[in-house]
Amino acid sequence: MTPKLFTPLTLKGITLRNRIAVSPMCQYQGVDGLPTDWHPAHYLSRARGGAGLVVVEATAVSPEGRITPACLGLWNESHAAALKPIVDGIKAAGSVPGIQIGHAGRKASANVPWAGDDHIPEGDPRGWEPIAPSAMAFGDALPRVPREMSKADIIRVREDFVSAAKRARDIGFEFLMLHFAHGYLAQNFLSPWSNQRTDEYGGSAENRARFMLETLESVRAVWPEHLPLAARFGVIEFDDRDEETLAESIAMAKRFKELGLDFLDVSMGFSTPTAKIPWGPGQLREISHRVLHESGLPGSTSWNINSPALAEQMLQEGAADLVMIGRPMLANPHWPFAAARELGVPNPASTLPPSYAHWLSRYHFD
Repeated sequence: MTPKLFTPLTLKGITLRNRIAVSPMCQYQGVDGLPTDWHPAHYLSRARGGAGLVVVEATAVSPEGRITPACLGLWNESHAAALKPIVDGIKAAGSVPGIQIGHAGRKASANVPWAGDDHIPEGDPRGWEPIAPSAMAFGDALPRVPREMSKADIIRVREDFVSAAKRARDIGFEFLMLHFAHGYLAQNFLSPWSNQRTDEYGGSAENRARFMLETLESVRAVWPEHLPLAARFGVIEFDDRDEETLAESIAMAKRFKELGLDFLDVSMGFSTPTAKIPWGPGQLREISHRVLHESGLPGSTSWNINSPALAEQMLQEGAADLVMIGRPMLANPHWPFAAARELGVPNPASTLPPSYAHWLSRYHFD
């Protein structure tokens, strides 16, 4: 019997050859939002490695939406043109090309992780002014207080998401993920840890949800109906209001579905540096199962899915329809092939493109 990990998954008008996705992982190798020589090598190697879906890293919808100066962008046509060969290369390797678009909010204007992972000091020409729903700093290594967004700012950023979605559509991406997690702008609006507004975008859970819902509805209007629209959503903060947050998140996921969301990637909020996250193998497994089943959405999760056996078990029990594999895929771009061998797939080389499968199927190796 074929492991579920290696069965196809159809989402709207696309079919993934298996249920393994390369999770969007920032590479911090861009220049002015543009990909460099690093990016084609990185993404195409994972596509050739056999993943069914390759999701390009968090890509900013505007210059101030970058996490760091080295993040990718999709706010102009030059960015789109530079990303097009990556899209085509992923397809040529047999994978579905996806992209995650977002805005970093109050976590923007930071140094790359290996240079501090902290805010660039005010006045440093490499940095810029972060914006957020309220003038509240994240804290810890990110102490800079962002500028509170005006109504005009909110409308502008929402339209920036729409424009980036159009560019992603026009260059051939077939899976679009909105970044509604990890303490970035959309999560800033939803979380009471970062939103103290008193207008229609703050206060009640309904008001705090408004930015996400309006953004989703606006993007849905321009994203093709036959292609899946997804969101990475921070459903829990691991703080003293977890049950309330989880209940609000499930209600939100149901609203997402009503507005046309096709797929939900279950993740964490990261809205406070004091969260007590229970790090460990498959740490979101039970939470993902609950959110997906109660919302009725197909979906995925990530975070420490550190073995093929765990990935298969999560699929079998309904904790996910697709697994997002991050660090293991960095360590081994051919993780799908290794997973197929470990799970006893009769011809594990069949997970790979024909050029590789021919040689690996024909000759014995250890």
